[in-house]
Amino acid sequence: MNEVTSPSDAAVDAAADRLLTASVTSTPVPPMRDLLGATDLATAYAIQERLTAARVAGGATIVGRKIGLTSKAVQEQIGVDTPDFGVLFDDMAYAADATIPADTILQPRAEAEIAFVLAADLADGDLGYDQVREAIDYAVAAIEICGSRIADWKIAFGDTVADNASAGAFVLGTERRRLDEFEPKDVSMSMSIDDEEVSTGTGAACLGDPVNAVQWLARYARDFGEPLRAGQLILSGALGPMRPIAPGNTVRSTVSGLGSVAFSVGK
Repeated sequence: MNEVTSPSDAAVDAAADRLLTASVTSTPVPPMRDLLGATDLATAYAIQERLTAARVAGGATIVGRKIGLTSKAVQEQIGVDTPDFGVLFDDMAYAADATIPADTILQPRAEAEIAFVLAADLADGDLGYDQVREAIDYAVAAIEICGSRIADWKIAFGDTVADNASAGAFVLGTERRRLDEFEPKDVSMSMSIDDEEVSTGTGAACLGDPVNAVQWLARYARDFGEPLRAGQLILSGALGPMRPIAPGNTVRSTVSGLGSVAFSVGK
């Protein structure tokens, strides 16, 4: 991938304005490809950072991060060889069995994941696998509701990074497990929409082990200048294929060792 060191302020401003307009009007917009290269990481993350600053200025609180593109199949589809990350805000969180208003997220799609809550900062040291694993307080089953402000989900890598890694909302299960009580890479997952199974997968589908995904994020976040902190929530990436959802749907994910989590979409 090609990185640039000096993102164009004009490109960043134009792309951020385009995505903000999509949010305000609830209307998807064209991809960012006329403003940044498909693999231009510096500009894409600069756009994301600009949008994050706008959310915080508007009163939102950062509660964690999400990791995307952890599946090799999805990476190959988009033409990249690395995950990406986005920011989680307090107003994205919904309780188990909640009803999420249908107009909350543009072009929503659901994916089942494992969420981790950190007990310690991941800012110092080599951030090796063991250090990251020991920093995790507990895990829960989760469903991320991804959304895209890019029309028809026609995204390249730069598009999804700029669009906060397509983060929309998330729902957390209520069964908390420490890592000495289950093994994330060994779990199996089944997700259903209206009681029809639509997605299956395993922990190993997420970079070989969801803890690997957290390790990747810890190192990248520190390099980015915003290390992971104790108390933050980490959505570690999909365990199986993402599926579109529509008003009236009820979505449920069951993850072995972590129980189930569900939500409904308002009509």
